[in-house]
Amino acid sequence: MVVSLHLVPPVALTIAGSDSGGGAGIQADLRTFAFHQVHGTSALTCVTAQNTVGVTRVDALPAEAVAAQMQAVARDIGVQAAKTGMLLNQPTITVVAEQVQALGITQLVVDPVMVSRTGAQLIDDGAIAALRQRLIPLATILTPNRYEAQILAGHAIDSLEAMQAAATRIQRLGTMAVLVKGGGMSGALRGVDVWFDGQNLEVLTTETVETSHTHGTGCTLSAAIAANLALGKAPLLAVQLAKRYVTDALKHSLAIGNGQGPVGHFFPLLSQ
Repeated sequence: MVVSLHLVPPVALTIAGSDSGGGAGIQADLRTFAFHQVHGTSALTCVTAQNTVGVTRVDALPAEAVAAQMQAVARDIGVQAAKTGMLLNQPTITVVAEQVQALGITQLVVDPVMVSRTGAQLIDDGAIAALRQRLIPLATILTPNRYEAQILAGHAIDSLEAMQAAATRIQRLGTMAVLVKGGGMSGALRGVDVWFDGQNLEVLTTETVETSHTHGTGCTLSAAIAANLALGKAPLLAVQLAKRYVTDALKHSLAIGNGQGPVGHFFPLLSQ
């Protein structure tokens, strides 16, 4: 007879949308959690029909359904860390903020999915206001891209100094720490991120990986940060480890479909 070891792993919760192509959203988050040996749970906010070429349909779940999923997970399994991705609209953002507080989720990574890396706005102004007023003040770490940081900081970002100024200004919105991502920057600033936690202003760099298959990098980074927080890592270390993971995943990105493939979340298992 074999006796079960009855493992009790850390638990992370992703509150995000589904990507039918498997490269971003809930799918990317759960793969990332599994890589880090963290049990992944989920609260689905919307269902998208998408592939490597683009998105053809988005269906939002009712805000009450999102709340029920969060409650089901937190009240039974528990949540050591959570992350948010595509929340889509104001009612969902509001209910997620309410549930984070009600359920006592204390480690929260907010990926403020407002603007794509190409600069296209993804949610309306009311949703952006709710994000700023209700959810960001609850965040342990906020991870805006260049264009999202421009909206939150209220100024253009075209230099390292502008990134640092934005990080300082955004942190005052109430988040404990902010990571302004430089993936949308050009030249030497491409991939350079700026961290600010109210005291320490850090410039974080990693090697640049030349690949067109980068779908899901933002989701993957925030999920990896949440996983490391669930494992007990300090916030800045969680970010540094997450950046290293994303870099490795980019080195093994998947050339699938006819467009932009995803990063290789499970790269150690891929054939060399």
